[in-house]
Amino acid sequence: MSADERLVCPLEHRYGSIEMRTIFSNENILRKRLQVEVALAYGLAAAGFISFEEAKKIEEASAKVKLERIEELEKVLGHDIMALATSLAEAAESFGRGVHLGATSYDIVDTAWALIFRDALKIVKSKLKSILSMLMEYSKRYEDLMMVGRTHGQHALPITLGFKFANYVYELSRSLERIVESEKRLIRGKLSGAVGTMAAWGNKGLVVEAEALKRLGLKPHVISTQVAPRDGFAEIISALAILSSQLDRFAVEVRELMRPEIDELAEGVGVRVGSSTMPQKKNPVTAEKISGLAKVLRALTLTSLENIPLWHERDLTNSSSERILFSHVMLIIDEQLDSTISLLKNLIIKPESMRKNLEISGGAIMAEAIMVALVKKGMLRHEAHKLLREIERKAELNGISFKEALFGDPEAQRYLSREELEELLKPEKYLGLNKELIERALQYANEVLKVIEA
Repeated sequence: MSADERLVCPLEHRYGSIEMRTIFSNENILRKRLQVEVALAYGLAAAGFISFEEAKKIEEASAKVKLERIEELEKVLGHDIMALATSLAEAAESFGRGVHLGATSYDIVDTAWALIFRDALKIVKSKLKSILSMLMEYSKRYEDLMMVGRTHGQHALPITLGFKFANYVYELSRSLERIVESEKRLIRGKLSGAVGTMAAWGNKGLVVEAEALKRLGLKPHVISTQVAPRDGFAEIISALAILSSQLDRFAVEVRELMRPEIDELAEGVGVRVGSSTMPQKKNPVTAEKISGLAKVLRALTLTSLENIPLWHERDLTNSSSERILFSHVMLIIDEQLDSTISLLKNLIIKPESMRKNLEISGGAIMAEAIMVALVKKGMLRHEAHKLLREIERKAELNGISFKEALFGDPEAQRYLSREELEELLKPEKYLGLNKELIERALQYANEVLKVIEA
């Protein structure tokens, strides 16, 4: 059986970058766990349990440990970390007495997860920054490109494409903030023994912890049970699920605006086949993939929350689920980020369609502008609102444009001249603080980036 034939989960061959897959590969997880075992050995040496020479030999032996040997031992022992520790002790030979001394399995597992998530989140943040950079550039480039603003799927008021993009700039900046904030509680080491009291190391536990974690570049959890608190994992997965849903929201926007009836944006599809039977089809498959994967990631959030209430100082219910959970969450968000980058790079903008769609309502999209003007001229707001509803209904019943019905209405004419109405019907005159709000969103994003990069 070939390697490809053994693959079952699409994440193994279809989704996620090679870089992210490598981080969550069995080989890398093994190496990170060995890295923790080595750091622990130096912590034990600093506390006087073993010599620094022994710690050095354990470090040298770690390079000789093979994944195949660990898997072989695990079949016999039924315990992955015991298999790891035994393999390392075997490789260290007479210097292996200090391997895993006083540690519990999840000292190694959870501290290794901290290292793995640190690497994985660097990729996530880098890709998210790339998306933000493109959206910020588009916000400025298209700050004057008018289009229909829609609520409930209906024409509401005119906006600009730059304004639309700027909303995503703001939302995704907030996701970047959430991820960085979550890291403070997630990326921490846990070296505290069987129930978290450091009992095996006597009064030297903090020495072991300090030396080991210094070598790994990690801060310690302040206190723990046998495992690191699971709220940190639930928090980062929840933050990533929010990011996933924001990317989904943008993908839905593209999908909606790509419909032939609207045709304002389009996913650049090149020579890609849209349908196996309909030659004309140009499907937004990248956007749809983003939306589809978001459904899976949102569902996985529940698993992370279910892992918080473990029995007493811990049970094993988190272990099996996390073997699936962590890699799947990170590969899914990685794929969504890459897909969003591709979507933005190949996005087709259609100004002609945007202008055409602004005119579909025959001027009705400017009803609020006229209502405000009527109030300024002395009409009561609710009466102005009622008048414009009646004008819109009259236009619909008589098969004429809103503009025609408006110009033929004596009550409207009593307050506003034809010239005033002509001006009020111009969408470009009713964009409010469009540019100022775009600038404020960009400023917010720049401040977030500045703080994160400091």
